Amino acid sequence: MARFTENQKKISVLILHEPKTTEDLRQQLNIPYDKLLTELKGMLKLGVISKQGFPTKYSLKKEIYDAVRKRKMIAETDKNKLRLRITIEVLAIEETLLKKQLKEIKETIKKEEVFTIYDIIEVNPIKQEEHYSSYLDINLSIKDFHALMRLMFLYGPISVEVIKPEKLEFEAGELQDGLILISDVVHSYTEYIAKHLNQEELTEFNRKLYE
Repeated sequence: MARFTENQKKISVLILHEPKTTEDLRQQLNIPYDKLLTELKGMLKLGVISKQGFPTKYSLKKEIYDAVRKRKMIAETDKNKLRLRITIEVLAIEETLLKKQLKEIKETIKKEEVFTIYDIIEVNPIKQEEHYSSYLDINLSIKDFHALMRLMFLYGPISVEVIKPEKLEFEAGELQDGLILISDVVHSYTEYIAKHLNQEELTEFNRKLYE
């Protein structure tokens, strides 16, 4: 899925409250003009900015502006220290089943008291050979280490981006709670796999797992 570059993030902040020309942006970002144009073209292609007038000024589209404002308002009362952006992939043999699964995941993760959801973006389904696939792009914060492990094991994101902080410390108690959760989940998986695979299949599975 598309991700903003660092320069595109800076551009978004600069045009959040008022439109700006390329010259305004170049002076404030202190980057070469051709590099700036490349970044702006990328943002236009993503559909997050618009341009108007002469000289041309760039601004965030209203829906993007509203989403940014919403995230800012949530952040003002959010006490969680760890902020993430994750991608959850969903596969299904039928498009209707895929959409049902996406809806269930969104409803379930929103109810998690240990997460604060900033926004969830659902990508339109595409067909890949025998399956349909889609993604949920989720911006959220996490209460503690136990909650982080819950997110990783129960929702299985295929990508995780740490938005903030650059450094984070966990207390021994919450670290222990998270490690116990990992142990319980891994033990459950191990029991299930052992019951459903014969010895040869189990050996092959372990070999691939640790390659």
